[in-house]
Amino acid sequence: MGTALLIAGILLWSATHLSAAARIPARQALIARLGLGPYKGLFSLVILAALVLIVLGWQSMSPLPLYQPPAFLRHVTMLLMVVAVTFFIGARFPSNIRHRIRHPQLIGVKTWALAHLLSNGEVRSILLFGGLLAWAVLSVILINRREPDWHRPQPSGTGATVLHFGLGIALTGVLVFAHPWFAGVALMPR
Repeated sequence: MGTALLIAGILLWSATHLSAAARIPARQALIARLGLGPYKGLFSLVILAALVLIVLGWQSMSPLPLYQPPAFLRHVTMLLMVVAVTFFIGARFPSNIRHRIRHPQLIGVKTWALAHLLSNGEVRSILLFGGLLAWAVLSVILINRREPDWHRPQPSGTGATVLHFGLGIALTGVLVFAHPWFAGVALMPR
């Protein structure tokens, strides 16, 4: 049951986001019928439902090991998480990252997923992180196909970029500390 819930959540998350990335006609028709505000509300509810399915599926699956990653990869994962968080917030925070990289948030998601696949060899992790990695890769492809020309934002300056990286490091520290509460797995010895 847990596997089905997890897969359903990942598929619902992916399909909802990919419909926006591809701008499929059914999505446009729904926006025309409901209006943009109600559509965004419905979109948010569907994403929330997908997250609930993912969490319930994850929690109800036992961590059945498929492979045992080498211990040193935990350190690689921690380093990649700083990169992932920094890129993820780069989509909204003014810095030179947005000037240099077209899809910083999706690159952050891909880095996050890859980092977790390096350290977690159980089936539920492979489903979750592999599924979200596939979604992020497809999203970039669809967005680039939809909008082949990218207009770079203006550079933000060194100060904003340094502040952005500092914020990425600090937020990663918070996530590492809070990981037992939102993911159920302690990353640091107590």
